[in-house]
Amino acid sequence: MTTPPAAGTRAGGPAAAGLPVLYVIACAAPPAAEVGELAGQAQRRGWDVCVLTTPAGRRFTDVAALERLTGHPVRSEYKNPGEPDVLPPADAIIVAPATVNTINKWAAGICDTLALGILVEAFGKRLPVVALPSTNHAHAAHPVFTENIGKLRSWGVTVLFGGGVPALPEPDAGGADLDQFPWSATLDALGASLPRAVAD
Repeated sequence: MTTPPAAGTRAGGPAAAGLPVLYVIACAAPPAAEVGELAGQAQRRGWDVCVLTTPAGRRFTDVAALERLTGHPVRSEYKNPGEPDVLPPADAIIVAPATVNTINKWAAGICDTLALGILVEAFGKRLPVVALPSTNHAHAAHPVFTENIGKLRSWGVTVLFGGGVPALPEPDAGGADLDQFPWSATLDALGASLPRAVAD
């Protein structure tokens, strides 16, 4: 892994030239309000972080604060034809929080949002991807959700789900336990997957 940025330097944008690029994709779940925590942790581990959201997930986040933190625009929509890309290409992806909707569409190969398009494309680009779902126990009980987690894992995606990680709240519980969301587990899992991804 590249050496983390020196203390006091901005980790995103031009100051991060030469660092590996991590796309953090936040979906429409309460932990998205704290996705800056994941971005900051990733910067301290040596990543140039770009935050993207699903269209519905965008309203959960503080876009201006994330753009100041990362030095990159927060993208949620496909660009218009002919427009240049405003983000550097990704070397790895973390999807956190990942909703039931995103997990199920992703496994089905649906690309109706920018976030899903990037995730579907990641298979062809052979990028390491870690997903941390956020849902309640009622949604998680749907058989298709469990089946699709299995599919994604069989295709090489690291999905952190099961065994109490993350905890599954009751329906309508809201974001009562945001401070317990295991952001660092996604970075640990990504770090563990990098040697395999490089070897492949």
